[in-house]
Amino acid sequence: MNPNRLFTVTAAASALALSACSDTNNSTPQQPIVVQNQVALTAVGSCAELETYLEDSVIEQMNVHLDSLKEGHYGWWGWFGGGPAVLEGATDDFARAPTPASGDSDSGDAPTDYTETNNQVEGVDEADFVKTNGTHIFVLSGQKLYMVKSWPAESMTMTASVSIDGYPSQMLLDDAGNVVVFSYFHPSYDTDALYWCNWGCGNRVMTKVTVLSTADDTLDVIHQVYLHGSYADARGIDTSVRVIMRDYVAMPEGVRWYPENFAGNPGDNKEAWEAAIEATKASNAALIRAQTLDDWVPEDYYADGEGNRITLPRDCQSFSRSNAPVRMGIATVGTINITGGNVSLSKTSVLGEVGEIYASADALYIANFHWWWWPQDNQRNHTYFHKFDISNPNRAVYSASGVVDGYPLNQFAMDEHDGYFRVATTIDEWKLRDGAEGPWDFDFRTYNRVTVFAEQDGALSEVGRTRDLAERERITAARFIGDKGYLVTFEQIDPLFTLDLSNPAEPSILGELKIPGFSSYLHPLDENHLLAIGVDLPEPDENGFIAWNQRSMKLSIFDVSDMTQPTEKFVELVGTAYGWSEATWDHKAFNYFGARSMLAIPFSDFSPGTDGDAYWESFVSDLRLFHIDAANGISARGSVSMRDVLRTESGPDWYYAYSPWVRRGVMATSETDDYAYAISDGGIRAVNMANPDQPLSTVVFDHVTHR
Repeated sequence: MNPNRLFTVTAAASALALSACSDTNNSTPQQPIVVQNQVALTAVGSCAELETYLEDSVIEQMNVHLDSLKEGHYGWWGWFGGGPAVLEGATDDFARAPTPASGDSDSGDAPTDYTETNNQVEGVDEADFVKTNGTHIFVLSGQKLYMVKSWPAESMTMTASVSIDGYPSQMLLDDAGNVVVFSYFHPSYDTDALYWCNWGCGNRVMTKVTVLSTADDTLDVIHQVYLHGSYADARGIDTSVRVIMRDYVAMPEGVRWYPENFAGNPGDNKEAWEAAIEATKASNAALIRAQTLDDWVPEDYYADGEGNRITLPRDCQSFSRSNAPVRMGIATVGTINITGGNVSLSKTSVLGEVGEIYASADALYIANFHWWWWPQDNQRNHTYFHKFDISNPNRAVYSASGVVDGYPLNQFAMDEHDGYFRVATTIDEWKLRDGAEGPWDFDFRTYNRVTVFAEQDGALSEVGRTRDLAERERITAARFIGDKGYLVTFEQIDPLFTLDLSNPAEPSILGELKIPGFSSYLHPLDENHLLAIGVDLPEPDENGFIAWNQRSMKLSIFDVSDMTQPTEKFVELVGTAYGWSEATWDHKAFNYFGARSMLAIPFSDFSPGTDGDAYWESFVSDLRLFHIDAANGISARGSVSMRDVLRTESGPDWYYAYSPWVRRGVMATSETDDYAYAISDGGIRAVNMANPDQPLSTVVFDHVTHR
């Protein structure tokens, strides 16, 4: 073993807090824990305590669900939560990896400017399946990572490709030329099965982090880290990679969520039904107690470029408990720091679901939800937030937790500014009606607000909130920009709200604009204008009916120079009523090139065909280009089609060809010309934006199953 390679491991994690529970039968149904306004953490003292605590917690969660069946709710409710303690871990020495190059083999031969991933926060890179450094485009398609020399655009060439174990999902690209790929991995699952691990494959799925060098236009694996939990998301800041994982605590084989051998209608024999539930609870508890700590919290491991495997340590005393009642799971922040060919790893975990994720340069927030199916009077949905200090490039340190009414739509509903955490939430509230005859006889209310938090004495404490707004509507888009905020809500009309957040203790709503349809993503053009993508709808008729067959995708420019009177200054409708774009729900597909005032979005539609045409002959998927001018409006500049780049699928008795969806766009410029690249699972096509319908060069990937 070469002692020159350094791989360090720092372990830190946490577990949920529950009162100790008994395995004995209890005919009195257990009730869900109420919302905790203050999240409290308690450290676990030993591995034995950790194992017992996890088993108690799983039994408690199981019993709450089964007891709900006694009440006839036929839903389930589970809760987990937590926060970490940080521990200095062991250090192991491995052979030094070769120092990676930048991936740019043509010195001085590069675009003058180019687009990268559309990140929420400047300096915080977000993982995606497409990355570029200006001269090369990297694409994950199927199980392969492709490296394409994209400059000059007229002569694109494939320089390297490599298969990645498991199901590669996203990647980051650092300034040193390292590609860091995040994959769903399970030694017993094939690629097709791992694809569905986006939706959860139990707790045996791991996240494989593969670090590849791009020196000399090659892709060489230099580090492989296998971490327990399913990949959720990642951020890159300088040399540090923060990978967020979700884990589903292991249920032993044989555990049942419903009495297995009960026959008949539970309502016809309640006594037998309750006895069957109690028997199921006892059987489950016996199986759960038989688990070992390795079953609950398996160890991670590392493999170098030659496949040498080293188990990474687990420290039970780094686990902590929490009183936050959220659904079962483990949320982990792994920090991987890659410097000079060396790599270090640390982990910090919170037991609870991984919901929305927000990261600034110095802090990372993970949301998990207080959520259940059990109806209760005066109930509202709530979200718990756990904040991690990531100012240290080698580890994430837990710093505070808090709770807010409602839930955030996505990462753009969260923001940190001048030490304050702002979050926009939609709140669902229900109350039993007077004289209610059953648990589902309630009135339902929906409204929205922005709440401001500050870290105080280890807690995220509320310091201010807006008034409640947009009754019966839900947030469809949010954006915080410095001391300003913008919300879009929708029921039948799209109100754009403008907010003054300069005083954290008194955030206020300044203006409101009502227009048909709604926006789903807001992008800052300049200090006084927003560029939005969303859906245009006709106004409701006198009966409140909306003609959805007249819908259309739309681009809008909002003038917010007067925050008290925002206006929709320009609108560009795109496609037919059947059109859609991935950019409406994934901001990474929204690519705005400020240097050229150009927008590129993938777009799909069904164009009018002639009688007898197969429906797929009318399918359109391309990269749409638009010039954006805050003073003069939005103008379409053509599209980049890859219709001729076909893929085939076949079976014993069938065969067909299809054109994969265009899903991303990249733009680059030289001193004299502007270029666009359309990217699909089938390949990459480059065009001059002055003539987007005339391909300059095309690179085709190997055959993959359509994503």
